[in-house]
Amino acid sequence: MINRKKFDFVLAAYLLALILFGCVAIYTASCTTIGEYTTVASNWWKQTIFAAIAIGCMILLLRLPMPIFDIMILPLSILNILALIAVLFTQAIHGSHRWFSLMGIHYQPSESAKLLTIIMTARVISKEHLSELRQLFYGLGMIALPVALIIIEPDLGSTLVFGVSLLAMLVAADVPLFYLLLMVSPIVSIVSSVWWPAIIIWILILVFLLYRSGLSWVPITIASISNIFIALFMPVFWNGLKDYQQNRILTFVDPLRDPLGAGYQIIQAKIAVGSGSILGKGWLQGTQKNMNFLPVHHTDFIFSVIGEEFGFVGSMLLLLLFTLFFLRLIRAVGEIKVPERRIASAGILAYLMFQTFINIGMNIGLVPATGIPLPFISYGGSNLLINTLSVGVVLKYLNERGFMK
Repeated sequence: MINRKKFDFVLAAYLLALILFGCVAIYTASCTTIGEYTTVASNWWKQTIFAAIAIGCMILLLRLPMPIFDIMILPLSILNILALIAVLFTQAIHGSHRWFSLMGIHYQPSESAKLLTIIMTARVISKEHLSELRQLFYGLGMIALPVALIIIEPDLGSTLVFGVSLLAMLVAADVPLFYLLLMVSPIVSIVSSVWWPAIIIWILILVFLLYRSGLSWVPITIASISNIFIALFMPVFWNGLKDYQQNRILTFVDPLRDPLGAGYQIIQAKIAVGSGSILGKGWLQGTQKNMNFLPVHHTDFIFSVIGEEFGFVGSMLLLLLFTLFFLRLIRAVGEIKVPERRIASAGILAYLMFQTFINIGMNIGLVPATGIPLPFISYGGSNLLINTLSVGVVLKYLNERGFMK
């Protein structure tokens, strides 16, 4: 049941404001205005229905007794893993096996995998008398299977969310920083692999940091050799990427290398955001959208539509709303005292913040195009439902403050 004295109405209000902002943005992205004529696609009313369903499901979640909620997580996680396996045998859409389709409605199991994996991982690494090293390895083990299945789809963008969420959960679990350094070090090794002097410099820095952390030479040696192997293996991994994945990375470095191909979306998105100036071109007046120069403008590039039609002011208004929302979510994480729930809430916070940063960065050319939607704003039922339920989980944990497991 909902405890009105402990329920965070401010966080809920920010959530509803973001969902409403998203519905308005989807409407303007669904409209095509040429002269005096305006046509409206069906995306906006579908998103409105998705929003109503998501809010309704969150209310049901909040009213669900906590013991039943805890019992449901494990079977739902198992079913979700089976769904991730089954989706690999569906018909490919745009070269990927990510969606189940029924009567025009698409369900993406990788979205629900994010939330369920976070809750299950928090349950495992929050157990008492568990060493920090076991917390690290258990956490990596919990995300390994869903990440592997999502890579096969392939959906490399979603796999990054799992790593960021795990890192945040380990921080919330008070795992020592040198263990977190070991977890992050392969990413740095991958980046430095493009230039062999950078590999040498990074390995020397890694050895120094691990030595200063108090580790013995045995784990330091193992970590160093492992990171060298990762760096040397990168050419093999690069050749194993699909052409469009390689093009996304190369285009991020130089979008103009293929302005009509892989670089087209990024270039058009930057033009849309830049042409909006201070106040924007006006409601339904975005030329990049109306002339269809900007592909998938109602999903991954919805922020570009907002920037073009509402300008710098509209974009900053959305960023301010996200900032207030995340600050309130950070406060909520600090108020949750039960370790498992606090760790899970930290993971939810991290994955929502990461997706927001990556999507907006993609729209303004700071990061490669990854296919990660903007939470609560981009079109998509699965994404909106799971993001809303994720915040609902945090609200539920806040509502249960004082009731230890």
